[in-house]
Amino acid sequence: MNSHEIDFKLHGDDMQFVEIELDPGESAVAEAGGMMMMDDGISMETIFGDGAHDGRGGGLFGKLVGAGKRLLTGESLFMTVFTNEGSGKKHVSFAAPYPGKIIPVDLSELGGKVICQKDAFLCAAKGVSVGIDFQKKLGTGFFGGEGFIMQKLEGDGLAFLHAGGTIYKKELQPGELLRVDTGCLVAMTKDIDYDIEYVGKVKSAFLGGEGLFFATVRGPGNVWIQSLPFSRLAERIYANAPGGGKSTGEGSILGGIGDFLNGDD
Repeated sequence: MNSHEIDFKLHGDDMQFVEIELDPGESAVAEAGGMMMMDDGISMETIFGDGAHDGRGGGLFGKLVGAGKRLLTGESLFMTVFTNEGSGKKHVSFAAPYPGKIIPVDLSELGGKVICQKDAFLCAAKGVSVGIDFQKKLGTGFFGGEGFIMQKLEGDGLAFLHAGGTIYKKELQPGELLRVDTGCLVAMTKDIDYDIEYVGKVKSAFLGGEGLFFATVRGPGNVWIQSLPFSRLAERIYANAPGGGKSTGEGSILGGIGDFLNGDD
């Protein structure tokens, strides 16, 4: 096993945090600013890249590759490593950035790879690689609300994702198709076929308020879906704030016309 073997416990319901237990010498990696609290005896180190090549012979080139991958997904070039340098078990906790759920995924049980939205990663056992996953089909890049590039987590350790609202995990059978709002798709296993599909009826797009395109995922494999994407929550807050701007809605192309039809002032 290349990744560190960590234990964890989830706390809370809608505002969760994950408590990771580290044996002496074990480490966890996380996005900058995700740490909530940690025991005495745990050291923090800022590293260049994703930590997967750190101390494992990757050298400067490996670190540059890891950093470049993170830059392309819009994340920071740096991550933080939390290492237990004490003599007993220590704990470090990471908090969700907004209301929702934390999703633990064991990569060793999921074929060693999970693809997720580029802002879904929270933390992981050291040794898990955080990279980029280019979608093969051009339509995904042009019409997918989450952009052409998604993140991929690779390795054999535990990783933790975060998503908004209620999380629904669905296991798709071979050939089974599911249509999902582009912003609601959180993650999927490596064998899922992912594409963007045209709604088909312009009237549905203009009057239904759901936009012209949605994501299609085809099995076999697992998909994780969120009920409240943060982008949707932020748009509603902004639109209803005193003196705030107008929201175009998730996936909408109507702009001000959509606000008029929805009865917004």
